[in-house]
Amino acid sequence: MDSQHFLQLAVVFLLATVIAVPLTKRFRLGSVLGYLLAGVAIGPQVLGLVGDTRGVAAASEFGVVLMLFVIGLGLSPRRLWVMRRAVFGTGLLQVLATSGVIGVLGWWAFGLRPGAAVIVGGGLALSSTAFGLQILAERKQANSAYGRQAFAILLFQDLAAIPLIAAVTVLAHSTAGHGFDLAGTLRAIAVVGVVMVGGRYLLRPLFRFVAKADTVEVSTATALLVVTGVTLLMDLTGMSATLGAFLAGVLLADSEYRHEVESHIEPFKGLLLGLFFVSVGMSMDVSLLLHAPLVVAGLVAALLVVKGLVLWPLGRYLAGLGRADALRLAALLACGGEFAFVVLGEAATRHLITVPQRDLLVLAISLSMALTPLLVIGAARLLGAGHADAPVRSADPAVVQPPRVIVAGYGRMGQIVARVLRAQGVPFVALDHSAEQMDRVRHFGQWGDTFYGDVTRPDLLRAVHAGKAEVFVLAIDDAETSLQVARMVHRVYPGLKILARARNRQHVWRLMDLGVDEPVRETLYSSLKLTEQVLLALGLPAAYAAGQVERFRVHDAELLKAQYVVYDDEAKLVETTREAQVELDRLFEADAEVPAAAVGKPGSP
Repeated sequence: MDSQHFLQLAVVFLLATVIAVPLTKRFRLGSVLGYLLAGVAIGPQVLGLVGDTRGVAAASEFGVVLMLFVIGLGLSPRRLWVMRRAVFGTGLLQVLATSGVIGVLGWWAFGLRPGAAVIVGGGLALSSTAFGLQILAERKQANSAYGRQAFAILLFQDLAAIPLIAAVTVLAHSTAGHGFDLAGTLRAIAVVGVVMVGGRYLLRPLFRFVAKADTVEVSTATALLVVTGVTLLMDLTGMSATLGAFLAGVLLADSEYRHEVESHIEPFKGLLLGLFFVSVGMSMDVSLLLHAPLVVAGLVAALLVVKGLVLWPLGRYLAGLGRADALRLAALLACGGEFAFVVLGEAATRHLITVPQRDLLVLAISLSMALTPLLVIGAARLLGAGHADAPVRSADPAVVQPPRVIVAGYGRMGQIVARVLRAQGVPFVALDHSAEQMDRVRHFGQWGDTFYGDVTRPDLLRAVHAGKAEVFVLAIDDAETSLQVARMVHRVYPGLKILARARNRQHVWRLMDLGVDEPVRETLYSSLKLTEQVLLALGLPAAYAAGQVERFRVHDAELLKAQYVVYDDEAKLVETTREAQVELDRLFEADAEVPAAAVGKPGSP
């Protein structure tokens, strides 16, 4: 492909995207539908601006690979254990029931072979993670009872997509008369074992080595290397590339580098996943709407009805949702999903289903996704904007929820804050940009909520859900970095309360310029405590010593606020400091009545 042709393609894709996606977002129809419409418009069946749909599809499928990697990153064993009832209970039953019903209908009504019916049923049982999570976020319902249940079901569906994609190859072999491929199965087990063991002992040292270089570009390249390397290994051995990406993500799920890696991958994932949906839109056979409109409409209606009828009782009786929330759950997840495109494409390539069957199903899935925002809006209007049933079951523990506190800097002060928060059961995330500090933290076994990352980067804060936190603790020891972070957090998350550590008075004043209320000087309270102990060692009464230290603290706090107005004027600072010293001496002289026996006795207890 020459450079001019590549640039023309890039302009076409970008122009279609920036027109279609904002329009669908404006009408609250979601960005995924915008990508699909953009692909339909520039595809060979409408404007014909792009002809090489296969080449685009091959490149865009890497977006799905990256999405599986990010999903794997979020699947720490602790999180799965907490959500086990919803994920492996409701999610498992939804996939089994829906795939069973649709598979039987495909075998009985459409004459699919048993292997093809299994794959089609499983593929159509999956809902759109991209659509579902986006709608929940836009409607601010991700932490509602039905929102948590929807997330759990989508999580299990994403997990189920992995063996489903792998099953296509197995069923294709058995259908073709090759029988059970023992050698291939053993090879697959060996490769997965090599990836798991090698990743466990190699990935963390690799990221630790790269982290010490402290170069963003190299860290990004390392994250992409891990994904592409494992994916290539799986592909060379005839296994699912998406399985490799998912395993790589799982291996890093409990790593302190998880959020750093996610922040590097997220921009690539978003762009390539958008390209994937565009390529799906380009490959859609929209002429079927003219040639077989009743068949398409019947498939869309059957998909929505079957999945809705399965989801409603599961949400109502198994998940303990109210009638209204069960209806919302059914409306949100009744559509098809993006992984169905991958599953059906693989099935057509392996000749489990025909290309016309794939095109018909892809069109039905796309239309069901297009109808999802309308179904959600219709359900909301039917139930009433302010109506919501009280959940029968309590919310999941806080560990699966976004952090309430983010601690930036895991040194001496940050660790004390984090230890108290952990003892109080407050969900938090601590971030530090020192690989050596992460090694020390891991050595003492305190790294469960602590991750490596550069807090000056907004994408890292998005990865740890800073927009949903309540308090941002700025415990970084470097003053200039601290100011840079405070400036960025105040701009990007204006509603997030910042509590900051300050090195000295100048640092305090500059933090106050950025909207930080009452920064805490790192040595002030320890100095006051030491002063109180000095007075006690001189034999002064405890109440008197504590009162004098408190008097100094109040006076110094007032002076700090008064000098904030003139802190950039050296002459004024000197003048106010001298005046404050005279005032402090006067205050102490007025309160100098102490027992005579306690004065002038060095070494008194």
